[in-house]
Amino acid sequence: MLLAFFLAAGVGGVLLAGLAVPLATAAGTTTNSAMSLFDDLPSDLNPTRPSEISTIYYADGSVMANFWYQNRINVPITQISQNIQDAIVAIEDHRFYEHNGVDLEGMARAMVNNVQGGDTEGASTLTQQYVKNVFVEKASQLELTDPAGAQELYDSATAQSYGRKLQEARYAIQLEKRYTKAQILEGYLNLSQFGSSVYGVEAASQRYFGHSANELSIAEASMLAGIPQSPNNFDPLRNPDGTKARQRLVLDAMLLRGYIDQAQYDEAWAIPIETLILNQRPTRAGCDVAGISAYFCRYVVQELYNNPAYDAFLGSGDAARQTALLHGGLQISTTLDPHRQQLAFDAIVEQVPVNDPSGVNMALASVEPGTGRIQAMVQNTNFGNNPTEEDPEQTQVNFNVGHSHEGGAGFQTGSTFKVFTLIEWLRTNHALEQKVPAQIDFYPRDTWNISCDPDYRADYEVRNIEGTWRPQDITVMEATKRSINLPFVWMANQMDMCGVTGVAAAMGVENGNGRPLAVNPAAVLGTNSNTPLSMATAFATLAAGGVRCDPVAITGISNREGEEFTIPPSECTRAIPEEVARGVTHALQPVLHQGGTGFRAAIPGRPAAGKTGTANLDYHAWFIGYTPQLASAVWTGHSEGDVSMFYSTINGRYHEQVYGGLLSAPAWRTYTEAALEGQEVLGFDAPTQVTIEGEKVDVPHVVGRSPDNAREILEEAGFSVLISNNRVHSNAPSGAVASQSPSGRAVKNSAITLTLSSGPAPRPAPPPAPPPEQAPPEQPPPEPPPAEGGEPPPEGGG
Repeated sequence: MLLAFFLAAGVGGVLLAGLAVPLATAAGTTTNSAMSLFDDLPSDLNPTRPSEISTIYYADGSVMANFWYQNRINVPITQISQNIQDAIVAIEDHRFYEHNGVDLEGMARAMVNNVQGGDTEGASTLTQQYVKNVFVEKASQLELTDPAGAQELYDSATAQSYGRKLQEARYAIQLEKRYTKAQILEGYLNLSQFGSSVYGVEAASQRYFGHSANELSIAEASMLAGIPQSPNNFDPLRNPDGTKARQRLVLDAMLLRGYIDQAQYDEAWAIPIETLILNQRPTRAGCDVAGISAYFCRYVVQELYNNPAYDAFLGSGDAARQTALLHGGLQISTTLDPHRQQLAFDAIVEQVPVNDPSGVNMALASVEPGTGRIQAMVQNTNFGNNPTEEDPEQTQVNFNVGHSHEGGAGFQTGSTFKVFTLIEWLRTNHALEQKVPAQIDFYPRDTWNISCDPDYRADYEVRNIEGTWRPQDITVMEATKRSINLPFVWMANQMDMCGVTGVAAAMGVENGNGRPLAVNPAAVLGTNSNTPLSMATAFATLAAGGVRCDPVAITGISNREGEEFTIPPSECTRAIPEEVARGVTHALQPVLHQGGTGFRAAIPGRPAAGKTGTANLDYHAWFIGYTPQLASAVWTGHSEGDVSMFYSTINGRYHEQVYGGLLSAPAWRTYTEAALEGQEVLGFDAPTQVTIEGEKVDVPHVVGRSPDNAREILEEAGFSVLISNNRVHSNAPSGAVASQSPSGRAVKNSAITLTLSSGPAPRPAPPPAPPPEQAPPEQPPPEPPPAEGGEPPPEGGG
């Protein structure tokens, strides 16, 4: 046998002097002197912990989704049943506890058999198999970062050659000098493949039997131990008959080696494979298993892949980040409250069900003011990339976010964007009770101040979408409550448009495509395409007294070694003065009152503020609202773009128009009321009277003056001037100021409307002369008395 072994080695071209001495002790244990011949072997094997499942958790610790390149859960040998340890040793390497990594007796027998033309035998010990698996695992972990290197390493580790076998043997001997048998067996059981897509004994036990590896019975252990020789052929789910036959060989080996007796053998053999795997747990990886939270799950994944804050412990670059998630056994805690998530989903599908025949979609994003923690992120679609006739709206696009997080391009926000004009209005020392014009509907290009990009200036004609009532003047408070367009366009025209969009950006508003907000005049009424999450963030800034906090999805990350990584907190910065935030909130609360456009969002007994928004032609309808504890944005529309919702039948009800207060507002109320149930009722801090009423000053009296002179006087006093298109008769000369409104005292920086004179009223024409008097008509003479006994005279006679 020894001679045959040397011949086989020679034929293979791999006989090395270092193996000659161990051969002399083939029948026994290798001596220390023989082992010392391998001291110069490479020491870079260093088995690292195998790839392991990464898990994303909800805020309450429940599992949202798992991710893996290989479905594996590493466990220590103390948590692995002795039954599976015995079964593996019996079938794979019964001399495991006797050799020092290489079983020369078995190797010689295999080589003789192979040379003589018998069935090919591997003769690899458990340690050698472990060495091979370690290099295959190292190759798999390189696939994303170094594909060429991974392939080269894999080919080297799996080459069918005596050279590779000898290299395995050399590494195995070195490995046994460093690790105990228990450590090697633990590594083998965690690394080996136990089916077409199952790795490690713990994942296999849970997959096939529904319990941990420390509970494996003899029947279960003998089934599992037979799989690693050919994981695909002996997969019990695919080939139960082949698995059963292989199990018998394992049981035979266990009986032969004394690990079980005949009674245990018979009991284990009597159980069909189908019965053994009756409690199997199907396993799937990825966000599609997260149900209604799949879109948030993908948001978290994109944060892990792209947020530079994680470079220090996840590496930089896409490949390194993907490797960390798919191989690293990361434990990722998130902000998502599963209870609130379900409440949010229920609230939107109550208004627009999944796959509603109208094709209308709805999405809701909710954040916590002052922290930026995302509380809910839902939409009325099923997650997936294969729409069908039964599920036509299925999509992987997250309507709540932009392209950076696998979302869309955003949606026009309509009148919700008026809030930023209101903010800039107060920030530039105006007041809520100021009266502003409500009838001007055309603004020439040269009247716009767009300092950051003058090319955006353009003629702009505007009309009221949400109502046609057009008073002469209206307070900013009333214009906000009723969402009247014309006053807000006038307000923006009096300021720098770059201030309006600039404050929106500072509060977190983003376009879905990632481009800067456009500063054209129409932007006042929400023509930018913004994401619901960014709008919720901006309104949460108001709830937090002007402090903007970036959205946060991840609260903790640890790796497979249990090392906790420091998660950078949400970046919270002051975006607007606190007094301005209080003033805006004061103006947005009546929106939810009777007569306001968002009255359907009112929550009895709980202060709230918000704003409706409806894009042109009812393309998109919004409600964004907040309490001190919660801010949420609800969008309704067609996800594919600007499609009118006029004359739509949604959820079985026909609507001529679909505006922000119709569906989005009640969805917001339903979610918010339930999400805050049991929490303290908090109110908002009130603004100062100056913010509400403004600083009142005397208004110069300019009646009778020329328009130019009147304008000069009023502007010098801190007022803006409007000239009414109407003319009235007055004692003032024609063309002079006939009246001004307001007069007496008014809020500083107010607009004073001047009405010009058309001159004195003309004298009234004298009344017409009465008609001349006419003579009374001549009376006929009296009739004579009738003759006695005679007839009255004939008619007309006389």
